[in-house]
Amino acid sequence: MAETQNLTKGTDNGVHISGAPATTANIGEASPGLLRNSIDSRIVKVRPMSTPIDQLSRCAMSRRADSMKVEYYAVDTKLTETVLSAACTGNNGVDRGNGVTSYNIRTEADSIFDASETVLVPDVAGYAASGQLAGPLVLYVLSRPAEGGIDVVPLNGTPVEGMTGTVISIPNLPKGTRLVRMGRAATELDVQTAQFSAMPRKSSNNCQIFKMQVEQSTLAKIAGKEVGWSFSDQEEAAIIDMRLGMEKNFLFGQRTTLYDPVKHENVYFTGGIWGQSSREAELDLDNLSEGDLVSLCSRAFTGNNGSKRKILLAGTALMEALSKLEYSKVISAGETRVKWGIEFKEIVSNFGTLYLLHSEVFDQCGHSSDGFILDPNYMTKYVHVPFQAEKLDLRASGQRNTDAVVLTEASCLVLRYPKSHLRVIGKTASKE
Repeated sequence: MAETQNLTKGTDNGVHISGAPATTANIGEASPGLLRNSIDSRIVKVRPMSTPIDQLSRCAMSRRADSMKVEYYAVDTKLTETVLSAACTGNNGVDRGNGVTSYNIRTEADSIFDASETVLVPDVAGYAASGQLAGPLVLYVLSRPAEGGIDVVPLNGTPVEGMTGTVISIPNLPKGTRLVRMGRAATELDVQTAQFSAMPRKSSNNCQIFKMQVEQSTLAKIAGKEVGWSFSDQEEAAIIDMRLGMEKNFLFGQRTTLYDPVKHENVYFTGGIWGQSSREAELDLDNLSEGDLVSLCSRAFTGNNGSKRKILLAGTALMEALSKLEYSKVISAGETRVKWGIEFKEIVSNFGTLYLLHSEVFDQCGHSSDGFILDPNYMTKYVHVPFQAEKLDLRASGQRNTDAVVLTEASCLVLRYPKSHLRVIGKTASKE
């Protein structure tokens, strides 16, 4: 860096101020970024209710992206249940000795089972040795043979009197019978067990360069103003418009790269979180009931390894339908919570709590009847260029006699644990 009148280099390439007090001007020149631009400190306070997704992404911890293309891993959880792909009868067992008979059963997802696991068959009755009912059937997995299926031993199957005493036989299991994985059961001398590792799914998104330029002429700047309108107010208005645009991209954007034939450069477009979720639920808004809301909470909070507090962003039609419901002790609503600078209405169920917020962005993007249930703990923001304000000297360049500031950010949002989030599709007679 070239030395100026009051700035000198240090022994280790540092910069020191000499012969002058430390001012915002020379501090900014000596150490860019040490003083935060006023826009940065105010951005999360500018109409946070209008841009909740952008607001949440700024309040949560973000990650640095080294390039415009971001690669990340979306982690899933191992399936906990499956169904039989073929019927199984009690007459095809294999005698393993010591009164143990195994049966090979075929499922639609054999690979989720490992040796030593126990399996619950919740819809089939089990029996004690006395012949009395003893809860649902439980199986023990001996192995997963290469030829397919899994070899299991019934723990409380049907008692059958044989030549060597009572044999535990598996009951007849029709195709489609539900199987639920349970815990492993090891022997006393077992040291190892079947290996387990979660293999995340690699995904990618693009950082999009968001920009907004604000200008004010020198004459307008020095002219008297009745309401105290300043260049800072211009910046605030620009931030509002910029964040609204980013909100729409973060929700409904389409990830792609396009070559601009006019600018002769590639343009990167970010993909929205609406398409990143792997689950979806439908609601009949014309006949919405409290039971439907209970079912929605059940879908939102079960079987997805997510949090017990999530955010429901709702378009106007969906918000109206939810507001017309009469709530009871099962579902309660009405409490107001302020989090991340946003005021939410709480919907409390036995499954979890939804923070409800009306979002006009859904209306503007053709999703007035729809909503999105977001788990903020599993949303990550990647930033290639942090939000910054750069002043342009248009007078020195001979272009215009104006003060100009360019607001820039290059970023994208990604969802981890895609099953923790849920698209809500509202159906109405007019929408059919």
